[in-house]
Amino acid sequence: MPVAMTVAGSDSGGGAGVQADLKTFAALGVYGASALTAITAQNTVAVTAVHELPIDLIAAQIEAVVSDIGVDAVKTGMLSSSEIVEVVARELDRHGIKNLVVDPVMIAKSGDPLLRQEAVDSVRTLLVPLACIVTPNVPEAETLTGMKVETDEDMREAARRIIGMGARAVVVKGGHREGPATDLFYDGTEFVEFTSDRFDTVNTHGTGCTFASATAAGLAQGKSVVEAVAQAKEYVTEAIRNSYPLGQGHGPVHHFWQLWDKS
Repeated sequence: MPVAMTVAGSDSGGGAGVQADLKTFAALGVYGASALTAITAQNTVAVTAVHELPIDLIAAQIEAVVSDIGVDAVKTGMLSSSEIVEVVARELDRHGIKNLVVDPVMIAKSGDPLLRQEAVDSVRTLLVPLACIVTPNVPEAETLTGMKVETDEDMREAARRIIGMGARAVVVKGGHREGPATDLFYDGTEFVEFTSDRFDTVNTHGTGCTFASATAAGLAQGKSVVEAVAQAKEYVTEAIRNSYPLGQGHGPVHHFWQLWDKS
């Protein structure tokens, strides 16, 4: 069975972070493993507390999974600090991880910060160059590149800049823009657009984690990068379409929509 590992923070509400990653892996037929970077008190409304785990424990978790089970793909999520980014990049590089999906998580759906400002440069210089693909939304792409992303050409230029940082591919997600939800894929040679309808729902908690995890699942299954992104786009679109109200804020997407009996 293909194996994918998530290196990310927790979400005590279960809609995002490691919990969403593992649900996505399971839904797509991939065995999921995890290395936890931080524990958050988080629900559909807010992130109320964050506890970063010790650096040596994070490294030990990665070593424990890779040395015994092995991994076909790795997805990173909330890394919080430059020290955590550094240890994760070092360990993934040491283990020669090639199918690395970097989700540069910076802000929670509630608007709470999940990455310190001083850690952004570490993501740019240490993690992005190891990436098979980077999956920023528009605000994250703006932070990584230092430019405003408002037009179609802005998205292309941001994608070019992220490839220039060393990533093999990037998909700039268009969920924060107006109009159809169009994500722009670029591998340094070819641009490919993936477009879906928008849905009238606030229940979008975990979309970024889910998209990146679905991409990692595809890579673990042996799909090409663009095929993995296509799978992720279809999967997360239906997860949003079938999302449900849970809690008082942004409810979760439905990770097991394929199994849901709608009758």
